[in-house]
Amino acid sequence: MRNIKKEIRIVGFDDSPFIPRSKGKVPVIGVVFRGGNFLDGILKTDISIDGMDATDTLIKIINESRHKKQLRVIMLKGITIGGFNIINIHQLYEKTGLPVVVVNRKMPNLEDIKSALKNLDDFENRWECIEDAGKIYKMKIEKNKNIYFQFKGLKKEEVERIIKLSCTRSLIPEPLRVAHLIASALIKGESEGRA
Repeated sequence: MRNIKKEIRIVGFDDSPFIPRSKGKVPVIGVVFRGGNFLDGILKTDISIDGMDATDTLIKIINESRHKKQLRVIMLKGITIGGFNIINIHQLYEKTGLPVVVVNRKMPNLEDIKSALKNLDDFENRWECIEDAGKIYKMKIEKNKNIYFQFKGLKKEEVERIIKLSCTRSLIPEPLRVAHLIASALIKGESEGRA
């Protein structure tokens, strides 16, 4: 098992809210945190709503970031952003060299997701990305409070340690919580909702 420092550099990504069934682009915010305590930087990019460009876009923004040398982990709030723009976590890991942790507040309903994806182009490729993301694990954060996660490039115990280190102010890791707040404020004028 790796030595995971308390101030491990994590970049967490979340998308901005948008009108369902709309077209065009949606902003995506990346927040660089040291563990769950210190905000080090913010990244911004755009992806297509229900498109297939999320993986390549995140690879590009991470690899071109001045923070890249210090980053140790990529965190995602689910593997879909911008509606059903699915992130291929294997490609993200391979092309950035950084382990990937996917966090969900609730257990994803894969049958509902599969049904919705059938309405989009390239269903097979999208569904393959979801299946390839691997098993979804459950982790207790507080009494009667769980989160769910998937990962690539780490051991399960390492992922659990990183999640615990970064959940300092809520049930969701700080990089994802803060990315959500910034992403919602960018569109609505102020932050709203929980990550």
